[in-house]
Amino acid sequence: MKHLLSAALIALAGIGTAQARDTVVKVTLADVLAMPEAQGKLDGSVKFYLAGQATPKVLNQLGSGVANKKTNGVGKDDEYGCKYVMLSALLAFQQSAKQRGANAVVDLASYYKKNEVRDAHTIECHAGNIMIGGALKGSYAKIGG
Repeated sequence: MKHLLSAALIALAGIGTAQARDTVVKVTLADVLAMPEAQGKLDGSVKFYLAGQATPKVLNQLGSGVANKKTNGVGKDDEYGCKYVMLSALLAFQQSAKQRGANAVVDLASYYKKNEVRDAHTIECHAGNIMIGGALKGSYAKIGG
């Protein structure tokens, strides 16, 4: 009996040390903007520019913000889930930009768990066993042209 209890305690202790999946997934901003789900929701009144990407002249800076989004990853392909999460983040930025009178969000960077990753081509999110999450950080601006 004593050995059975010891074996059970050892097995339970091992459960807490299991590693959760945290796969980095990178997608392009263009792929997110081209999603069928984006059509009609992203209305074109706000333009999005990644950090390091060429932007039109910024006429006025209107503050900055962060959009942190998650989705259920069960049964979803990691790439699709990541695009869906980033679309949700862009929709949040679009709404906030309109409220501030901005027509662009510039200097967008991945900001998962407050770790800033600046890339002029891709944005990243993280896929786990159950959830897919991502965050973007950017600056609201009034741009010319």
